Amino acid sequence: MILSEATRLKLAHLAESLLIATIGGYLFDAARFPAGWLAGAMVFAAAAALAGRPIYLPLPLFRLSALVVGITLGGTVTPQTLHGMATWPLSIVMVCVAMAAATLATVLYLTRVHGWNLLTAIFAGTPGGLAQVMALAAEAGRACDIRGIAIVQTLRVLLLAVCVPTGLALSGLGGATRLPASAVTVADAPLDFAGLVGLSAAVGFGLLRAGFPGGVMFGPMIVSAMLHGTAIISVTMPFSLATAAMIAIGTLNGARFTGTSLRVMLHYLGAAFGSFAVSLFVAGAIAAFVTALTPLPLSDLIVAYAPGAVDAMMILALALHLDPVFVGAHHLTRVLVVSLALPLLAHYFSPPRKGVKFGKRSPKQPPPAPPV
Repeated sequence: MILSEATRLKLAHLAESLLIATIGGYLFDAARFPAGWLAGAMVFAAAAALAGRPIYLPLPLFRLSALVVGITLGGTVTPQTLHGMATWPLSIVMVCVAMAAATLATVLYLTRVHGWNLLTAIFAGTPGGLAQVMALAAEAGRACDIRGIAIVQTLRVLLLAVCVPTGLALSGLGGATRLPASAVTVADAPLDFAGLVGLSAAVGFGLLRAGFPGGVMFGPMIVSAMLHGTAIISVTMPFSLATAAMIAIGTLNGARFTGTSLRVMLHYLGAAFGSFAVSLFVAGAIAAFVTALTPLPLSDLIVAYAPGAVDAMMILALALHLDPVFVGAHHLTRVLVVSLALPLLAHYFSPPRKGVKFGKRSPKQPPPAPPV
Protein backbone atom coordinates (compact mmCIF):
# COMPACT_ATOMS: atom_id res chain seq x y z
CA MET A 1 0.00 0.00 0.00
CA ILE A 2 1.36 3.40 -1.03
CA LEU A 3 0.99 6.06 1.63
CA SER A 4 0.07 9.59 0.69
CA GLU A 5 2.51 12.44 1.26
CA ALA A 6 0.34 13.82 4.10
CA THR A 7 0.27 10.42 5.84
CA ARG A 8 4.03 9.98 5.52
CA LEU A 9 4.54 13.47 6.96
CA LYS A 10 2.30 12.71 9.94
CA LEU A 11 4.13 9.43 10.60
CA ALA A 12 7.47 11.24 10.45
CA HIS A 13 6.23 13.87 12.90
CA LEU A 14 4.89 11.14 15.19
CA ALA A 15 8.19 9.24 15.14
CA GLU A 16 10.15 12.42 15.85
CA SER A 17 7.78 13.42 18.67
CA LEU A 18 7.95 10.04 20.39
CA LEU A 19 11.74 9.92 20.00
CA ILE A 20 12.14 13.33 21.63
CA ALA A 21 9.75 12.43 24.43
CA THR A 22 11.40 9.06 25.02
CA ILE A 23 14.84 10.66 25.29
CA GLY A 24 13.47 13.13 27.83
CA GLY A 25 11.75 10.42 29.83
CA TYR A 26 14.86 8.23 29.83
CA LEU A 27 17.13 11.05 30.97
CA PHE A 28 14.78 12.14 33.75
CA ASP A 29 14.32 8.54 34.90
CA ALA A 30 18.08 7.89 34.79
CA ALA A 31 18.56 10.97 36.97
CA ARG A 32 16.06 9.38 39.42
CA PHE A 33 13.63 12.25 38.97
CA PRO A 34 10.24 11.35 40.50
CA ALA A 35 7.79 10.28 37.78
CA GLY A 36 10.67 10.77 35.35
CA TRP A 37 9.13 9.07 32.31
CA LEU A 38 6.10 11.35 32.35
CA ALA A 39 7.82 14.58 33.39
CA GLY A 40 10.79 14.12 31.07
CA ALA A 41 8.60 13.32 28.08
CA MET A 42 6.42 16.34 28.78
CA VAL A 43 9.30 18.78 29.28
CA PHE A 44 11.26 17.66 26.20
CA ALA A 45 8.16 17.62 23.98
CA ALA A 46 7.15 21.10 25.18
CA ALA A 47 10.67 22.46 24.63
CA ALA A 48 10.76 21.01 21.12
CA ALA A 49 7.33 22.47 20.34
CA LEU A 50 8.42 25.91 21.53
CA ALA A 51 11.54 25.55 19.37
CA GLY A 52 9.29 25.07 16.34
CA ARG A 53 9.29 21.30 15.94
CA PRO A 54 5.94 19.76 14.90
CA ILE A 55 5.18 17.67 18.00
CA TYR A 56 2.26 15.41 17.15
CA LEU A 57 0.33 12.53 18.70
CA PRO A 58 -2.88 11.18 17.11
CA LEU A 59 -5.99 10.98 19.27
CA PRO A 60 -6.44 7.17 18.89
CA LEU A 61 -2.93 6.60 20.24
CA PHE A 62 -3.65 8.84 23.21
CA ARG A 63 -6.85 6.92 23.96
CA LEU A 64 -4.99 3.62 23.77
CA SER A 65 -2.39 5.03 26.19
CA ALA A 66 -5.14 6.22 28.54
CA LEU A 67 -6.61 2.69 28.48
CA VAL A 68 -3.24 1.18 29.41
CA VAL A 69 -2.72 3.71 32.20
CA GLY A 70 -6.23 3.10 33.55
CA ILE A 71 -5.62 -0.65 33.78
CA THR A 72 -2.24 -0.01 35.40
CA LEU A 73 -3.74 2.32 37.99
CA GLY A 74 -6.45 -0.17 38.92
CA GLY A 75 -3.81 -2.86 39.28
CA THR A 76 -2.49 -1.18 42.43
CA VAL A 77 -5.72 -1.92 44.32
CA THR A 78 -5.80 -4.61 46.97
CA PRO A 79 -8.62 -5.83 49.25
CA GLN A 80 -7.10 -3.63 51.97
CA THR A 81 -7.49 -0.59 49.69
CA LEU A 82 -11.23 -1.15 49.43
CA HIS A 83 -11.55 -1.17 53.21
CA GLY A 84 -9.92 2.26 53.41
CA MET A 85 -12.55 3.94 51.23
CA ALA A 86 -14.71 4.67 54.27
CA THR A 87 -12.41 7.59 55.13
CA TRP A 88 -12.83 9.29 51.73
CA PRO A 89 -16.24 11.09 51.75
CA LEU A 90 -15.14 14.18 53.73
CA SER A 91 -12.03 14.52 51.60
CA ILE A 92 -14.01 14.25 48.35
CA VAL A 93 -16.40 16.98 49.52
CA MET A 94 -13.45 19.16 50.48
CA VAL A 95 -11.84 18.75 47.05
CA CYS A 96 -14.84 20.64 45.63
CA VAL A 97 -14.24 23.39 48.21
CA ALA A 98 -10.54 23.45 47.30
CA MET A 99 -11.34 23.69 43.59
CA ALA A 100 -13.74 26.59 44.13
CA ALA A 101 -11.31 28.41 46.43
CA ALA A 102 -8.34 27.91 44.08
CA THR A 103 -10.40 29.12 41.09
CA LEU A 104 -11.59 32.21 42.96
CA ALA A 105 -8.08 33.05 44.15
CA THR A 106 -6.67 32.62 40.63
CA VAL A 107 -9.40 34.77 39.08
CA LEU A 108 -8.74 37.54 41.62
CA TYR A 109 -5.00 37.32 40.94
CA LEU A 110 -5.36 37.50 37.15
CA THR A 111 -7.86 40.37 37.24
CA ARG A 112 -6.20 42.45 39.97
CA VAL A 113 -2.51 41.85 39.19
CA HIS A 114 -2.46 41.34 35.42
CA GLY A 115 -5.60 43.25 34.46
CA TRP A 116 -7.26 40.34 32.64
CA ASN A 117 -10.97 40.62 32.02
CA LEU A 118 -13.25 38.48 34.17
CA LEU A 119 -14.26 35.90 31.58
CA THR A 120 -10.66 35.25 30.49
CA ALA A 121 -9.61 34.89 34.12
CA ILE A 122 -12.42 32.40 34.81
CA PHE A 123 -11.44 30.23 31.85
CA ALA A 124 -7.74 30.39 32.73
CA GLY A 125 -8.28 29.86 36.46
CA THR A 126 -10.62 26.86 36.33
CA PRO A 127 -8.47 23.80 37.08
CA GLY A 128 -8.65 20.94 34.57
CA GLY A 129 -11.04 20.31 31.71
CA LEU A 130 -8.76 21.95 29.12
CA ALA A 131 -10.74 20.70 26.11
CA GLN A 132 -14.01 22.04 27.51
CA VAL A 133 -12.38 25.32 28.56
CA MET A 134 -10.95 25.91 25.08
CA ALA A 135 -14.24 25.03 23.39
CA LEU A 136 -16.16 27.53 25.53
CA ALA A 137 -13.43 30.16 25.07
CA ALA A 138 -13.65 29.73 21.29
CA GLU A 139 -17.42 30.31 21.48
CA ALA A 140 -16.83 33.50 23.48
CA GLY A 141 -14.55 34.79 20.70
CA ARG A 142 -13.40 38.39 21.17
CA ALA A 143 -14.71 38.50 24.73
CA CYS A 144 -11.66 36.63 26.00
CA ASP A 145 -7.97 36.06 25.25
CA ILE A 146 -7.89 32.51 23.90
CA ARG A 147 -4.11 32.29 23.61
CA GLY A 148 -3.58 33.45 27.20
CA ILE A 149 -6.08 30.88 28.46
CA ALA A 150 -4.36 28.08 26.54
CA ILE A 151 -0.88 29.03 27.79
CA VAL A 152 -1.90 29.42 31.45
CA GLN A 153 -3.85 26.14 31.45
CA THR A 154 -1.16 24.16 29.63
CA LEU A 155 1.74 25.55 31.62
CA ARG A 156 -0.09 24.62 34.83
CA VAL A 157 -0.12 20.98 33.70
CA LEU A 158 3.60 21.09 32.88
CA LEU A 159 4.61 22.81 36.12
CA LEU A 160 2.56 20.45 38.27
CA ALA A 161 4.13 17.42 36.59
CA VAL A 162 7.58 18.76 37.46
CA CYS A 163 7.13 20.71 40.71
CA VAL A 164 4.79 18.45 42.69
CA PRO A 165 6.94 15.30 42.55
CA THR A 166 10.07 17.35 43.17
CA GLY A 167 8.54 19.02 46.22
CA LEU A 168 7.25 15.73 47.63
CA ALA A 169 10.58 14.00 47.08
CA LEU A 170 12.59 16.80 48.69
CA SER A 171 10.25 16.85 51.69
CA GLY A 172 10.41 13.08 52.06
CA LEU A 173 6.66 12.65 51.45
CA GLY A 174 6.89 10.82 48.13
CA GLY A 175 7.93 7.21 47.77
CA ALA A 176 10.25 5.72 45.21
CA THR A 177 8.97 5.34 41.69
CA ARG A 178 7.28 2.01 41.14
CA LEU A 179 4.63 0.36 39.07
CA PRO A 180 2.34 -2.41 40.28
CA ALA A 181 4.01 -5.76 39.88
CA SER A 182 2.79 -9.29 40.40
CA ALA A 183 4.29 -12.72 40.44
CA VAL A 184 1.66 -13.59 37.84
CA THR A 185 2.85 -12.42 34.41
CA VAL A 186 0.95 -12.12 31.14
CA ALA A 187 2.63 -15.34 29.96
CA ASP A 188 1.37 -17.14 33.09
CA ALA A 189 -2.25 -15.99 32.71
CA PRO A 190 -2.90 -14.92 29.10
CA LEU A 191 -6.65 -15.51 29.34
CA ASP A 192 -6.94 -13.44 32.52
CA PHE A 193 -4.99 -10.63 30.87
CA ALA A 194 -7.09 -10.80 27.69
CA GLY A 195 -10.26 -10.66 29.77
CA LEU A 196 -8.93 -7.71 31.79
CA VAL A 197 -8.03 -5.74 28.67
CA GLY A 198 -11.21 -6.65 26.79
CA LEU A 199 -13.58 -5.74 29.63
CA SER A 200 -11.63 -2.57 30.43
CA ALA A 201 -11.70 -1.46 26.79
CA ALA A 202 -15.44 -2.16 26.49
CA VAL A 203 -16.27 -0.11 29.59
CA GLY A 204 -13.79 2.67 28.79
CA PHE A 205 -14.89 3.27 25.20
CA GLY A 206 -18.51 2.80 26.21
CA LEU A 207 -18.15 5.66 28.69
CA LEU A 208 -16.33 7.70 26.05
CA ARG A 209 -19.19 7.16 23.61
CA ALA A 210 -21.66 8.22 26.31
CA GLY A 211 -19.74 11.48 26.80
CA PHE A 212 -18.40 10.65 30.26
CA PRO A 213 -15.42 12.93 31.12
CA GLY A 214 -12.18 10.94 31.08
CA GLY A 215 -14.12 7.71 30.58
CA VAL A 216 -11.43 6.02 28.51
CA MET A 217 -9.13 6.15 31.55
CA PHE A 218 -11.58 6.00 34.45
CA GLY A 219 -13.53 3.06 33.02
CA PRO A 220 -10.50 0.74 32.77
CA MET A 221 -9.29 1.90 36.17
CA ILE A 222 -12.60 0.97 37.82
CA VAL A 223 -12.75 -2.42 36.09
CA SER A 224 -9.13 -3.20 36.95
CA ALA A 225 -9.57 -1.99 40.54
CA MET A 226 -12.62 -4.18 41.08
CA LEU A 227 -10.97 -7.28 39.61
CA HIS A 228 -7.75 -6.79 41.56
CA GLY A 229 -9.41 -5.54 44.75
CA THR A 230 -11.61 -8.64 44.92
CA ALA A 231 -8.63 -10.88 44.07
CA ILE A 232 -10.40 -12.28 41.01
CA ILE A 233 -7.24 -11.75 38.97
CA SER A 234 -3.61 -10.99 39.83
CA VAL A 235 -2.01 -10.30 36.46
CA THR A 236 -0.95 -6.67 35.88
CA MET A 237 0.03 -4.52 32.93
CA PRO A 238 3.65 -5.09 31.83
CA PHE A 239 6.05 -2.35 32.87
CA SER A 240 7.14 -1.65 29.28
CA LEU A 241 3.58 -0.96 28.11
CA ALA A 242 2.83 1.27 31.10
CA THR A 243 6.02 3.24 30.48
CA ALA A 244 5.20 3.65 26.77
CA ALA A 245 1.75 4.96 27.73
CA MET A 246 3.30 7.54 30.07
CA ILE A 247 5.60 8.72 27.28
CA ALA A 248 2.66 9.09 24.90
CA ILE A 249 0.62 11.10 27.41
CA GLY A 250 3.63 13.30 28.13
CA THR A 251 4.05 13.85 24.40
CA LEU A 252 0.45 14.98 24.02
CA ASN A 253 0.72 17.45 26.88
CA GLY A 254 3.94 18.84 25.44
CA ALA A 255 2.37 19.09 21.97
CA ARG A 256 -0.08 21.69 23.29
CA PHE A 257 2.71 24.26 22.96
CA THR A 258 2.92 23.67 19.20
CA GLY A 259 2.36 26.89 17.30
CA THR A 260 3.28 29.09 20.28
CA SER A 261 6.29 31.31 19.71
CA LEU A 262 8.78 31.92 22.50
CA ARG A 263 7.96 35.65 22.37
CA VAL A 264 4.27 35.01 22.99
CA MET A 265 5.15 32.49 25.70
CA LEU A 266 7.31 35.03 27.54
CA HIS A 267 4.52 37.61 27.31
CA TYR A 268 2.19 35.36 29.31
CA LEU A 269 4.82 33.79 31.56
CA GLY A 270 4.20 36.03 34.58
CA ALA A 271 0.47 35.33 34.57
CA ALA A 272 1.06 31.61 34.12
CA PHE A 273 3.59 31.26 36.95
CA GLY A 274 1.68 33.54 39.28
CA SER A 275 -1.67 31.82 38.78
CA PHE A 276 0.02 28.43 39.20
CA ALA A 277 1.55 29.47 42.52
CA VAL A 278 -1.73 30.91 43.80
CA SER A 279 -3.82 27.86 42.90
CA LEU A 280 -1.25 25.39 44.27
CA PHE A 281 -0.91 27.31 47.54
CA VAL A 282 -4.68 27.39 48.11
CA ALA A 283 -5.17 23.73 47.21
CA GLY A 284 -2.19 22.71 49.37
CA ALA A 285 -3.49 24.67 52.36
CA ILE A 286 -6.89 22.99 52.17
CA ALA A 287 -5.22 19.59 51.75
CA ALA A 288 -3.22 20.25 54.93
CA PHE A 289 -6.45 21.20 56.72
CA VAL A 290 -8.11 17.93 55.64
CA THR A 291 -5.06 16.02 56.90
CA ALA A 292 -5.70 17.49 60.36
CA LEU A 293 -9.29 16.19 60.27
CA THR A 294 -8.68 12.74 58.81
CA PRO A 295 -6.00 10.03 58.97
CA LEU A 296 -5.28 10.46 55.24
CA PRO A 297 -1.62 11.02 54.23
CA LEU A 298 -0.69 14.58 53.26
CA SER A 299 1.18 13.42 50.15
CA ASP A 300 -1.90 11.63 48.81
CA LEU A 301 -4.05 14.67 49.48
CA ILE A 302 -1.63 17.10 47.81
CA VAL A 303 -1.69 15.15 44.54
CA ALA A 304 -5.45 14.55 44.85
CA TYR A 305 -6.09 18.28 45.33
CA ALA A 306 -3.48 19.51 42.83
CA PRO A 307 -5.23 21.57 40.11
CA GLY A 308 -3.72 19.69 37.19
CA ALA A 309 -4.63 17.35 34.35
CA VAL A 310 -6.30 14.14 35.51
CA ASP A 311 -4.04 11.79 33.57
CA ALA A 312 -0.84 13.49 34.75
CA MET A 313 -1.92 13.60 38.41
CA MET A 314 -2.96 9.94 38.46
CA ILE A 315 0.33 8.88 36.89
CA LEU A 316 2.18 10.98 39.47
CA ALA A 317 0.33 9.15 42.23
CA LEU A 318 1.32 5.84 40.70
CA ALA A 319 4.96 6.81 40.25
CA LEU A 320 5.32 8.36 43.72
CA HIS A 321 4.07 5.28 45.58
CA LEU A 322 0.81 7.00 46.51
CA ASP A 323 -2.74 5.66 46.09
CA PRO A 324 -3.78 6.32 42.46
CA VAL A 325 -7.36 5.15 43.04
CA PHE A 326 -7.77 7.64 45.89
CA VAL A 327 -6.28 10.37 43.70
CA GLY A 328 -8.45 9.31 40.76
CA ALA A 329 -11.66 9.46 42.79
CA HIS A 330 -10.92 13.03 43.81
CA HIS A 331 -9.99 14.19 40.31
CA LEU A 332 -13.05 12.48 38.87
CA THR A 333 -15.18 14.50 41.29
CA ARG A 334 -13.37 17.68 40.27
CA VAL A 335 -13.83 16.96 36.55
CA LEU A 336 -17.55 16.31 36.98
CA VAL A 337 -18.08 19.51 39.00
CA VAL A 338 -16.10 21.57 36.46
CA SER A 339 -18.03 20.02 33.56
CA LEU A 340 -21.32 21.07 35.14
CA ALA A 341 -20.32 24.46 36.53
CA LEU A 342 -18.14 25.91 33.76
CA PRO A 343 -20.87 26.32 31.10
CA LEU A 344 -23.05 28.09 33.66
CA LEU A 345 -20.23 30.47 34.63
CA ALA A 346 -19.41 31.12 30.98
CA HIS A 347 -23.05 31.94 30.21
CA TYR A 348 -23.50 34.16 33.25
CA PHE A 349 -20.31 36.21 32.81
CA SER A 350 -20.27 36.45 29.01
CA PRO A 351 -20.93 39.98 27.77
CA PRO A 352 -23.56 40.83 25.16
CA ARG A 353 -22.32 39.81 21.73
CA LYS A 354 -23.13 43.01 19.82
CA GLY A 355 -20.94 46.08 20.10
CA VAL A 356 -20.01 45.85 23.78
CA LYS A 357 -16.44 46.16 24.97
CA PHE A 358 -15.41 43.78 27.71
CA GLY A 359 -12.50 44.29 30.02
CA LYS A 360 -9.31 45.38 28.28
CA ARG A 361 -9.97 43.72 24.93
CA SER A 362 -11.57 45.54 22.02
CA PRO A 363 -14.12 43.86 19.72
CA LYS A 364 -12.06 45.10 16.77
CA GLN A 365 -9.06 43.04 17.84
CA PRO A 366 -9.12 39.54 16.26
CA PRO A 367 -8.77 36.70 18.76
CA PRO A 368 -5.40 34.90 18.63
CA ALA A 369 -5.40 31.31 17.46
CA PRO A 370 -4.96 28.74 20.25
CA PRO A 371 -2.08 26.26 20.19
CA VAL A 372 -2.81 23.00 18.44
